[in-house]
Amino acid sequence: MSDGVRNLQAALSTITQPWQPHRLASINDYDVKVVKIHGEFVWHTHPETDELFLVLSGELTIQLRDGDVTLGPGDVYVVPRGVEHCPRADAEVEAVLIEPMGTVNTGDAGGEMTSELRELA
Repeated sequence: MSDGVRNLQAALSTITQPWQPHRLASINDYDVKVVKIHGEFVWHTHPETDELFLVLSGELTIQLRDGDVTLGPGDVYVVPRGVEHCPRADAEVEAVLIEPMGTVNTGDAGGEMTSELRELA
């Protein structure tokens, strides 16, 4: 493998806890993150940026105040900047997130579910 090549499944296999995003790669001013999702997150917004979800496995519900969006494997959804949302998964989901560098996972909500971005080994 050449330097800089990352494998999604290998990266996901190192993640042991839900809601702990890990940087897979960076491109320009954006981070490409892998994460495992299970349970309900917190309602929050990202006032300054959109947030892209790409589901690799499982079923992810992105709760929105005006109705839920359900994603399955291969589905992509962009939560527009400033839109309050709350991801939820009844069983484990593996996903990719694309967001500007420095984006906090809990957005403007903060709290105990806030996670520092982790680097993959």
